[in-house]
Amino acid sequence: MPTNVKVLLVDDNPMVLGMLRQALSPLATVSTATDGADALLKAVDDPPDLLISDYQMPGMDGRQLVEKLKSRPATASTSVILLASKSDIADKLSMQEPVDDMLEKPFFLKEATTRIKRVIDKIALEKMAREAPGGSVFRGSLAQMNVIDLVQSLEMGRKSCSLIITHENDRCEMFFVEGQIRHAAYGDLMGDAAVYKVLVLTGGNFQIDFEGRSKEKSTTLSTQGLLMEGLRLLDEAHKGAEDNVLGN
Repeated sequence: MPTNVKVLLVDDNPMVLGMLRQALSPLATVSTATDGADALLKAVDDPPDLLISDYQMPGMDGRQLVEKLKSRPATASTSVILLASKSDIADKLSMQEPVDDMLEKPFFLKEATTRIKRVIDKIALEKMAREAPGGSVFRGSLAQMNVIDLVQSLEMGRKSCSLIITHENDRCEMFFVEGQIRHAAYGDLMGDAAVYKVLVLTGGNFQIDFEGRSKEKSTTLSTQGLLMEGLRLLDEAHKGAEDNVLGN
């Protein structure tokens, strides 16, 4: 199910535009433009949450498009991902306006979609937080966003908060400081082990409290390190289960 995030996709190559639109449509509401001028008009008429634009285009290029959008109050907060060649990516250092990511062309569609999804999830989380009643606390279902996506979004947003995951009688608490998980508890498990266990949950609910704090420090890895190790352990467990089935 698509999130409440609006994406404006801009590329003068119809094949790239079509492939990306098809890949991103399950994740967000996607509109397209084939050049910078058309994209600017569409963005002014209906401001997107995320602009994904080719860097090199005839007429108004991606850099100019970003500068124009960032100069307008209604679109100044739009997140940006640019699609660029290796040489163009070096120009990122000289861009006046910051971008959320730059994808090197040519790219593998699966890898590009994964990186774009992280930004979409971060935006979706921020929108849910703004729209939720109750100030600093908001609640949701893991059907909206799974545990891995939640954790990555809080890391990308450099959030300091508590994240509570509940599923039937299970409960896991994680505490973030600037996007890094500093403490986690899941039943008798603490730290890294608690994070690894909660990653397997596919149902349940979550609660984020942006005033939630803990003085405890139980984790030993960065948030990315915990996710990578947790996914590795999950992969090993799945392979082990498959081997047992084959052995039978």
